[in-house]
Amino acid sequence: MYSASDLKKNLKIQIDGEPYVVVDFQFVKPGKGQALYRCRLRNMITGSQFDRTFRSVDSFEEADLQEKHMQYLYRDDSGYCFMDNDTYEQIHLTDDHVGEAKNFLMENLDVEILFFGMRPLGITLPNSVDLVVTQADPWARGDSVTGKMKTVTVETGYVVQVPPFVEEGEKIRIDTRTGDYLTRVK
Repeated sequence: MYSASDLKKNLKIQIDGEPYVVVDFQFVKPGKGQALYRCRLRNMITGSQFDRTFRSVDSFEEADLQEKHMQYLYRDDSGYCFMDNDTYEQIHLTDDHVGEAKNFLMENLDVEILFFGMRPLGITLPNSVDLVVTQADPWARGDSVTGKMKTVTVETGYVVQVPPFVEEGEKIRIDTRTGDYLTRVK
């Protein structure tokens, strides 16, 4: 159990059977009366945010969250299929669960999936992935001097800005947190 004095940013708590994360936190001590804790909470299932004020005597349950190490297998009509590396159990996630991570998912990629009870909430990718460039315009000698970037498409269909010397068929490393090009991979 957490008390109101334990509240801090990114703390995950459970209120009325739903998981919430503290997005913003402010401690207020009025001249008279007891201390107040003003928080902006985000529902981890629906994504909705709201403000709520707690008194110092309020308490909360710890959210029943667990992260499982899983492997991405494939995509079909029912969604994205992942396999638990320990039990070999497979689950399907929808586009809402996967979100922007779909731009970097490759077969056999290891990811972390966050669960609330048995309900999947979202996935966490590795910090970078190596993808092959499938479409890139040719570059002319001297283009690299100006510092211009060009647009290429990688095997997942993601479009990224890269230096002009990157060519079709090369493998590049992309930062999954920002979606930016990092380097070429040998």
